[in-house]
Amino acid sequence: MTDRVLVVEDNTASLEMLRDWLLLQDYEVMTASTLVDAIASVERSKPDIVLLDVQLGADDGLSLAQWVRRHRGLRHTPIIAVTAHAMVTERDRMLQAGCNACIPKPIEFRLLQEHLRKWLVIATLMSSANGS
Repeated sequence: MTDRVLVVEDNTASLEMLRDWLLLQDYEVMTASTLVDAIASVERSKPDIVLLDVQLGADDGLSLAQWVRRHRGLRHTPIIAVTAHAMVTERDRMLQAGCNACIPKPIEFRLLQEHLRKWLVIATLMSSANGS
């Protein structure tokens, strides 16, 4: 089974770069460029993992992480913040909002792949443990 990745990114070039790289790695990719579209996509498609840009225009991308954590069927969905705001205080804010990990921009794809593998395995184990 192919893992479904939702990429939430408002910068078209970054979105396309992430989408293309994920497709080359054999992931199924969904995209959203706004908070509203991201919430709709999560509800509709239930991705296996979310790559989340923290700053979505005027919206705080962390609102999506908080929203996901409040929903019973989604709360174990891994969320990786992909952000230019990689300072320690910002990283702590992202983790407190519900992100599982943070990757700085520009993206180091080896690090991204490590996080994808790690969090997808953890999510599978959590789902199994919870009988989902």
